[in-house]
Amino acid sequence: MGRGFTMPLKIDNFALFPGRALQMKLATKFIHAGVEPDPSTGAIMTPIFQTSTYVQQAPGVHKGYEYARTQNPTRHALEKAMAAIENGRHGICFSSGMAAIDAVIRLLAPGDEVLATRDLYGGSYRLFTQVFQPYGIRFRFIDLQDLEGLRAAISPATRMIWVETPTNPLMSIIDIEGCAEIARGRDVLLTVDNTFASPYLQTPLDLGADLVVHSATKYLGGHSDVVHGVVIVNDDTLSERLLFLQNSCGAVPGPHDCWLVLRGIKTLHVRMQRHSENGARVARFLRDHPLVDRVYWCGFADHPNHDVAARQMRGFGGMMSFTLKDNSMEAARRVLSSTRLFSLAESLGGVESLIGHPASMTHASIPREERLAHGLEDSLIRLSVGIEDSEDLIEDLKNAIEPKS
Repeated sequence: MGRGFTMPLKIDNFALFPGRALQMKLATKFIHAGVEPDPSTGAIMTPIFQTSTYVQQAPGVHKGYEYARTQNPTRHALEKAMAAIENGRHGICFSSGMAAIDAVIRLLAPGDEVLATRDLYGGSYRLFTQVFQPYGIRFRFIDLQDLEGLRAAISPATRMIWVETPTNPLMSIIDIEGCAEIARGRDVLLTVDNTFASPYLQTPLDLGADLVVHSATKYLGGHSDVVHGVVIVNDDTLSERLLFLQNSCGAVPGPHDCWLVLRGIKTLHVRMQRHSENGARVARFLRDHPLVDRVYWCGFADHPNHDVAARQMRGFGGMMSFTLKDNSMEAARRVLSSTRLFSLAESLGGVESLIGHPASMTHASIPREERLAHGLEDSLIRLSVGIEDSEDLIEDLKNAIEPKS
């Protein structure tokens, strides 16, 4: 799958162990990234600094921390870790994925234009069209798989290209390097929402992206017990502006939430391997099932832009969607309500498998006509394949798909 799970990283890990430039493989980096034993106790896990303020020796004389909205040691450790695993220089944490996206769009000004993939998370669409568009930022939703179409769509007002890859929920693959080449030299920022892939499968900064966004609620946390977001950048000026927005607007995560994501990162590599292995088995089962019509999973050789996925990803993950040959809402509802191991719920990326209905759940904020125009049918079913035994998951789907006699 892809380029293999022990791919060496491209940069020296100077940020992890000051004074020692180490070249780590991916699994080692996820366990050690940005984390050092606590200097006061030797604790191997970063403590949860549950404090709102810090005592100063004299006005302006302190130990680097003044007020917890501005700085927190637990959050700082996570920000270092996120920068390291995305091969970036700066990580900036937020209270949710949407808060992270909100901060990125606040980099723009009225009159600016964003070219966004037309197949994207409904919450992003809602924020773009209902919050920022009334303030004069324009959003155009286009097929970013078509690089020539993207090149032609850029106008003098374009300031950002917004990419999801794989997309939510149709699993479209967008060429990050191709988008970066188009953005380069045009005063256009390339932002990649890397939530579906995670830094284990894909590192967009290496491919030319300017900003990477995550809902850390998903694969990074990995246990469905935290809401969190993060932005990673290389550029110092972008980092300074995002830190200003983080502090000024105040959408900061609590220290316990940061600690949960730090803990989740340590097992990201083993979880993503299992998500990918199970995803491949479930996707092939669905494709071979006589009652299933289409399966959207970027690991299939005939998936549109599969060659791009194989080039820019290290595996194909556990996210997929499918439709039934009986393309009615009644048939879809029966499947959605009949699984036992796949829980009917929003979100994704946890150790447990989830099943969802984008049209009424994650993408309900997108007008139906627009959803249909972009290929998101009312009967589409989305799966987040967890790390349970794949045979049990397949049996669960088989029982739900096949009508009871």
